[in-house]
Amino acid sequence: MSRMVSPVAATLAVVFAQTALVPAAQAQDLWFELWNDTSVTLMELYVSPSDSEYWEEDVLGMDVVFPGEGGEVMIADGLSTCIYDILGIFEDGDQLEDYGVDLCTLQAYTFIE
Repeated sequence: MSRMVSPVAATLAVVFAQTALVPAAQAQDLWFELWNDTSVTLMELYVSPSDSEYWEEDVLGMDVVFPGEGGEVMIADGLSTCIYDILGIFEDGDQLEDYGVDLCTLQAYTFIE
């Protein structure tokens, strides 16, 4: 099953947060809404600066995003960059990688079939 990504705007109440100590003078937290508009549960979500060679920790932690659901994602990594890579891993083993996503201007990120 192939998946695509589509930026959309929406409002959610659920919050998924990657926690880190962020000095106020260094950078602001980045927020975007995440939607799973597929028929398969999103099990893991990795968001890393584009200039990194490695994926950061799973943003969802113990949470998952069921089909048709979503939540708000916070990236609090203390960096001043806006450009990130995103990796989603689904329950059926499918993976989607998206590179060079501008999280400073992104309102929502949606996985779609």
